[in-house]
Amino acid sequence: MIFNGLVDLPWWGYVVVALVFTHITIAGVTIYLHRHQAHRALDLHPIPSHFFRFWLWLTTGMVTKEWAAIHRKHHAKCETVDDPHSPQIFGINKVFWEGSELYRAESKVDETLSRYGHGTPDDWIERNLYTSHSVLGVALMMIIDLLLFGPMGLTIWAVQMIWIPIFAAGVINGIGHYWGYRSFVSEDASRNIVPWGILIGGEELHNNHHAYVTSAKLSNKWYEFDIGWLYIRVLETFGLAKVKKQAPRVRLGAAKSAVDADTLHAVITHRYDVLARFGRSLKTTWMEELGKLRAKHLTGLDASAFGRWLHGGGVPLPADERAHLNDFLSRSKVLATVYSMREELSQVWQRSAATKEQLVKQLDDWCHRAESSGIAPLQQFSRELRCYA
Repeated sequence: MIFNGLVDLPWWGYVVVALVFTHITIAGVTIYLHRHQAHRALDLHPIPSHFFRFWLWLTTGMVTKEWAAIHRKHHAKCETVDDPHSPQIFGINKVFWEGSELYRAESKVDETLSRYGHGTPDDWIERNLYTSHSVLGVALMMIIDLLLFGPMGLTIWAVQMIWIPIFAAGVINGIGHYWGYRSFVSEDASRNIVPWGILIGGEELHNNHHAYVTSAKLSNKWYEFDIGWLYIRVLETFGLAKVKKQAPRVRLGAAKSAVDADTLHAVITHRYDVLARFGRSLKTTWMEELGKLRAKHLTGLDASAFGRWLHGGGVPLPADERAHLNDFLSRSKVLATVYSMREELSQVWQRSAATKEQLVKQLDDWCHRAESSGIAPLQQFSRELRCYA
């Protein structure tokens, strides 16, 4: 007689169990591994902290130090050849389908662990159980599933085992740097996949995360929802968590006649929002210019390619598109102005050697030149820039 497990459920009950188990795992990844351990955006009480550590040992076998180190390196080397899992480097198919293999390969690099793995748990149970016997956890989870649910438990266990490789390694690391919308022009290819972060615990809002790396809250716009943040707030209500950092809110006041130190500070703080607004403000202008050039039978760079440059952050254009871009810039004074003004604006927060007074003067000069450019949207954007507070 086949053992049917200690718990007998209808077919939909097993589906619910699988979804609940995998959702707890996702919550553990986003709250414990990502926001708490990798970025220190919040403090966790020992009770939820150790629960997540134990649950992730059972359901993934991942080691906290390895996960945090690899993720920190991803941010430090994003979209470069040293990025452990950039689809811009490895290709989307490689990262989506073989993301877990890329993770395992990087976890064996001692330099990555020693350089980026600091501050993670190093107690007795971590050294002697979670790290030393990571495979034991997932084997124990299989036994538990079989005892509880019989043969269906093996299916539930299999779903648990593929959930993180697909949704974390594949969807977030792959699609999250390849497809979606960008609220902020961060210096990488990160994307918000959808505005409702439910299935992957809020990690769907990946561009928001790259714009404000140490924020415990991943939603930013009014229409975005981060279920991981909801769980954090519940934990905080019961004294089991303490939020340390959140993304600063953009505040726009009355336009100033001249840039001052407060304006400079606000612009640098919200630099990714500034570049996103610049792109939106000038979109109609550069599309009209490209239309005029195409009307003269000058083809080669379409509107989407120019838009990718304008919103692409630190991801360079392919060589052929860059050549066409340079050709178009040489034929259009308006496009050349839009291009140069954006480049100069981004240099305000890249010049670390300049004094605050020099940067204030540089930004004020940028605003004056924008307002004398003769390009109405650029003039309007300059006035909006002096509203940042």
